[in-house]
Amino acid sequence: MNRTDFPILNEQVYNRPLVYFDNAATTQKPTQVIDALVDGYAHWNANIHRGVHRLSQIATAKHEQARQRVADFIGAASAKEIVFTKGTTDSINMLAFSFGEAFVHEGDEIIVSRYEHHSNIVPWQMLCERKQASLKVIELRDDCSIDLDSFSSMLTDRTRLVSVAHVSNVLGIISPVTDIIRLAHERNIPVCIDGAQSAAHLNVNVQLLDCDFFVCSAHKMYGPTGLGVLYGKQKWLELLPPAEGGGEMIEHVRFDHTTYNTLPYKFEAGTPDFIGTNAFAAALDYIDSIGRETIMNHEAQLTRYAEQQMAHIPGMHIYAAGQPKAGVISFNVGSIHPFDLGTLLDRQGIAVRTGHHCAEPLIDHLAVPGTVRASFALYNTTDEIDAFIAALRKAVQMLS
Repeated sequence: MNRTDFPILNEQVYNRPLVYFDNAATTQKPTQVIDALVDGYAHWNANIHRGVHRLSQIATAKHEQARQRVADFIGAASAKEIVFTKGTTDSINMLAFSFGEAFVHEGDEIIVSRYEHHSNIVPWQMLCERKQASLKVIELRDDCSIDLDSFSSMLTDRTRLVSVAHVSNVLGIISPVTDIIRLAHERNIPVCIDGAQSAAHLNVNVQLLDCDFFVCSAHKMYGPTGLGVLYGKQKWLELLPPAEGGGEMIEHVRFDHTTYNTLPYKFEAGTPDFIGTNAFAAALDYIDSIGRETIMNHEAQLTRYAEQQMAHIPGMHIYAAGQPKAGVISFNVGSIHPFDLGTLLDRQGIAVRTGHHCAEPLIDHLAVPGTVRASFALYNTTDEIDAFIAALRKAVQMLS
């Protein structure tokens, strides 16, 4: 891992070297991604698809090459199955509206899990309110793992869709999505996988998973902010109505009738972030230049090492300790409030996240006001974990 590719890691916080352990919120960007953004705005910035001039043709080609790059990265059957959005949240909202308009009616059911980020709860709640449907929740076992037996018993003839996180953004636990998809498909129920926390950490292949929909965000994958992906099997995207109207998503517009564009463009109203998609492709190239297996192993080693060192701190409670995780550790120490602990860590140059992590139902399940979350990426090191442990010990001593 070449840390020099990430210029922000040279920054200092309160005159201390930055230790960035808030990667579940957003990852830092390598120079290859930053350079791709600058190159686009400096050399070929022009609106795509509609222009006959040279710059527009270059921008269009790069944008569509990026779409194919995303399709290859997540194992989609076709670039037609890749819809560019503003992020995971936008992808889920788009799907909830489109799928809801087409397939959800009064008395129907949508299933999510206790793990979910608010972005995979609230859009489905809004759909259920709009359609007078019900939102059902897969509960957890005592060890915080998903109760598959309970899930199986929840599936009924009124279940229209299951939407679950691939990886919990609070606990880092990898959900048994293969089993969830299999059980749902036995009853012909489609499944959406929220891959916001998995796409940069696991070797995702949507065809092998056999999920019907998959969503993720570029900014959690070393790419630019404000850009995401909605993958959908072509058979589903053909059936769904567009969620937004405007330019680009149309074939012909008349005052009495409008016909929609082909896939994936019928879901992409307006000018897309074609500069961002090119930079996103650069981020995916960067990930693959290192190797996803290498990244997975590195982050797993960091997680194990950190949990081992943290366990020696008196009063330490690590949630879901020892379970297979994707680079996330949530913890509390005694009765110390997580905000206070995070503040003192920040003063020592350690960036962590504190609070409910946009997952209040899971935090309620844990019966705590919040947690401190340390989350790792390909550029983090064991030396940084040692610095984190030293700062944590100091903070705990000051607050005890």
